[in-house]
Amino acid sequence: MSGALVLLSGGQDSATCLAWALTQYAQVETIGFDYGQRHRSELEARSRVLQGLRSKFPKWAPRLGTDYVLDLGVLGQISETALTRDCDIAASGNGLPNTFVPGRNIIFLTFAAAVAYRRKLTHIVSGLCETDYSGYPDCRDDTVKALQVVLNLGMEQRFVLDTPLMWIDKAETWRMAERLGGNDLVELIRSQTLSCYKGDTQHLHAWGQGCGDCPACNLRAKGYASFIARSPQ
Repeated sequence: MSGALVLLSGGQDSATCLAWALTQYAQVETIGFDYGQRHRSELEARSRVLQGLRSKFPKWAPRLGTDYVLDLGVLGQISETALTRDCDIAASGNGLPNTFVPGRNIIFLTFAAAVAYRRKLTHIVSGLCETDYSGYPDCRDDTVKALQVVLNLGMEQRFVLDTPLMWIDKAETWRMAERLGGNDLVELIRSQTLSCYKGDTQHLHAWGQGCGDCPACNLRAKGYASFIARSPQ
């Protein structure tokens, strides 16, 4: 039961990973990043998730420690993407969606490791996944494994980069939340997290808040529908 630092964006995946970490580790801290993203309302969702976990899950509350938000505005300044500029979401010339922010997850994990080093936390937990994702190369398991080696060598440390969602789809992510915290956790994630690329908090669907037509909303809606369809009545 060592300590962990969880990358908490305010979305479904990272909130599920935070709940997972709270069942695994005695000390859990959280970190988020403000990089000038269009969907900044996702950052606001972080505080609602943390508050909900503390109030609804008293067995986890004592393990939930400090929360950090780092200013990485320079990443947004050098990125020409649909997540950092006001432009339509589309495929780019290299076949990747223009929501891909080059280097984002590599930078996030590197800064997280620097904080974990100072806080003496061994495990760094993120919601990276290559099962249901948008094709981002820095979400792949190979990338995570390679980065773990680099961070351990470069900091003379023994970090473990945990990715509990790596090989499951969005429906199974909902089921993981149900196994971890029952209906209360599912409802907290459904109602309080935000995964929408446009940061839309004006529309509430069965699966949660969002515009309903961006790739992130589509993945979340599809996964929720599959989760509900397979749940016992």
